[in-house]
Amino acid sequence: MAKIDAFFKLMNDQGASDLHLVAGQPPVLRITGDLERVKYKVLDDDTLRAMLYEIAPEDKVKVFEETGDVDFGYEIPGLARYRANFFRQKYGVGAVFRQIPSKILTTEQLGLPPVIAKLANLPRGLVLVTGPTGSGKSTTLAAIIDQANRTRKDHILTIEDPIEFVHESRGCVVNHREVGLHTRSFSAALRGALREDPDIILVGEMRDLETISLAIEAASTGHLVFGTLHTSSAAKTVDRVIEVFPSSEQPQIRSTLSDGLRAVVAQVLFKRIDVKGRCAALEILIGTPAVRNLIREGKTHQIPSMIQTGKRYGMQLLDDAIMDLLNKGWIGADEAYMKANDKARFRPLLRNPPTDFTEA
Repeated sequence: MAKIDAFFKLMNDQGASDLHLVAGQPPVLRITGDLERVKYKVLDDDTLRAMLYEIAPEDKVKVFEETGDVDFGYEIPGLARYRANFFRQKYGVGAVFRQIPSKILTTEQLGLPPVIAKLANLPRGLVLVTGPTGSGKSTTLAAIIDQANRTRKDHILTIEDPIEFVHESRGCVVNHREVGLHTRSFSAALRGALREDPDIILVGEMRDLETISLAIEAASTGHLVFGTLHTSSAAKTVDRVIEVFPSSEQPQIRSTLSDGLRAVVAQVLFKRIDVKGRCAALEILIGTPAVRNLIREGKTHQIPSMIQTGKRYGMQLLDDAIMDLLNKGWIGADEAYMKANDKARFRPLLRNPPTDFTEA
């Protein structure tokens, strides 16, 4: 048993999502969204480095020594998997570990709208799940992939950095590929994927032009592609995908994307005030003919209005989802205000409205 495993057991006991280990500070846990210090001695650089290197593969240690950053997966059988990131900082080494639950929750258990489960049964196209870091994108995608794994008889290929949720092959054959371990890059894995007879492809992060271009190409050639982006709304997601390309190529990409896009799910996590835990508010855009036409014509600023009128297709605006959680008594008005897009709508609900300089 590695020395660091005691901290992972503490994470599990406390229900923490993240563990921060930084030279010059005591350990810190993130519990229901808040950072809480552990009553433990301040970690010095040599002690922490030895602790971290004990669990890191040799090739990852080498990369870290050369670059100052590295990501990899770590697993304690019977407990959980962890997404690890090592980095250098002013006082020495640092590391953050995100716990990946061993049990994959269904869309129903996560309390997600019914339309999310239906995305698993799409025959082809591009589905993007977006949101800030730590908003639960991986958990939502895992639930969708699990739904497909249980109900379809297809080949599912995941490309991640590192591998997070592990799916056992059920109705589907599931293959996991880790960037840096099983393939050189996301783009290299995507090029190879087209020769590996996949039906469903999960791209852990669409981080550059080549990866985004290949994902769109795969979606337009008969595959169902799921990907993630760090954007805050459906309209901004569409703009982000298009703006990655040179201006001379954007008209063609608008056309290709409009044909292939099936859904955009933008989500934000909230701390629950009625029970211990967190819940997600989702903005959902479904690629109806009208939505695709807006994308093709470059009128993405009209997407929020289209979402508002598309409720019968399962669409919803983020602020409507936040208001629903607020009315249920699940979340607090202050956090709802902070994370809403239209803050003026939530301002009257605050006891002490702040002076928001961003609205000046």
